[in-house]
Amino acid sequence: MKLLAVDGNSILNRAFYGVRPLTTKDGRFTNAIYGFLTMLNKIKNDTAPDCVAIAFDLKAPTFRHKAYSGYKAQRKGMPQELASQLQPLKDLLALLGYKLVTCEGYEADDILGTLSAECEKEGWECVIATGDRDSLQLVSDLTTVRLAATKQGTATAIIYDKDKIMEDYGVSPRELIEIKAIQGDTSDNIPGVAGIGPKGAGDLIKKYKTVEYIYEHLDELDIKDGVRKKLEAGKDNAILSRMLGEINREAPIDKKLADYSVSGGDDEKAADFMADLELFSLIEKMGLRNSGVKKEEKKKEKEKLTFRDCLSEDIDVKSIFGKDEKDIFITYIKESKTSPECIYACNGKEVYRLSVEKLSDFSQLENKIVAYSSKEIYSFLDKNGIDKNSIIFDITLAAYLLNPSSTDYSVSRLCEEYKVEPAKAEAEDEVLQFVCENGTLP
Repeated sequence: MKLLAVDGNSILNRAFYGVRPLTTKDGRFTNAIYGFLTMLNKIKNDTAPDCVAIAFDLKAPTFRHKAYSGYKAQRKGMPQELASQLQPLKDLLALLGYKLVTCEGYEADDILGTLSAECEKEGWECVIATGDRDSLQLVSDLTTVRLAATKQGTATAIIYDKDKIMEDYGVSPRELIEIKAIQGDTSDNIPGVAGIGPKGAGDLIKKYKTVEYIYEHLDELDIKDGVRKKLEAGKDNAILSRMLGEINREAPIDKKLADYSVSGGDDEKAADFMADLELFSLIEKMGLRNSGVKKEEKKKEKEKLTFRDCLSEDIDVKSIFGKDEKDIFITYIKESKTSPECIYACNGKEVYRLSVEKLSDFSQLENKIVAYSSKEIYSFLDKNGIDKNSIIFDITLAAYLLNPSSTDYSVSRLCEEYKVEPAKAEAEDEVLQFVCENGTLP
């Protein structure tokens, strides 16, 4: 059995700074949520866990703050753009069936440590996903750490087992606690011993293993007098720093590992929640039912569009499209370098593939022309001296004006965003069917 234990705050922070700003039309930030879910899904696919626990910090002080008032005192609060995404992420994770774990007086690291200790006790594998190197002290025969990192501008993960820690640091996982006790940690405002940095601390622990041993035998150690004096002066800070730097593995949380199975979620509500956040691509990637359209609407059997290929036919556009005053939807497609230019035109019942020369016929109709991505159409009209005034609306341009931060203005995406059920079509092959339904090539 395998447990994936996720450091929620750390991964969310990584996602926020690693994904370009994304907002909904009404200005809500979503980039951290998008990045978090993307990373979580990848880790799950890579590790195939049986259970998943996602740990979060609470705002309340921990036992470390009570022991040392300066602990993390220099840290600034979350940017509002990130803080505003925390609760929506938690709500969404709960809808997806994940178990979220918090513990007053303890940090997320302590929750991860407690869960990994329980895994070792029960013979489970434990994979810890975090962006914080503090968790490396938890590595064991059964526990590995996937450390979120950036390599050459690309998000990746470094997998730490005991051999990797020895390769990178030259010590065992537990000895990383001893190194931090001496060198300190500026990011957490852990003081350490003044004047001894990472190399000096590493050399001491490689040779003497623990802070306790160093201070029990300080007068006997084969070290320079200057280092001995620094250790003497910094003894209280070293002992304090060791306590601050060690992850507590006895946090009072639910230790029944099977309770962390991903279950009890509601895909339908999760999809609705994600649609409200305009995370449409994730709905599809995660295989959730797109509930942008109400269930009762989905139950209705809609009449399918029929397709007619008229490239080789000399048809009368007016006889087909001039019968009523319905708007006509058109899109321009160049299927390949060797294929002829063509347009697809729809009157709400049929889709016609026509030669682009027929565009001039549309200018003679009284119907209003609605276009998808009209740039190519206008280019053709200009090139051939055809009147452009009949095109009165461009779906793509309108979508951009409503939501300029979006990166996807496809018909299918717009249907999801504006809760419109896309049309279905019948054509002789899948490509033609896709064009009829989406207004563009697949």
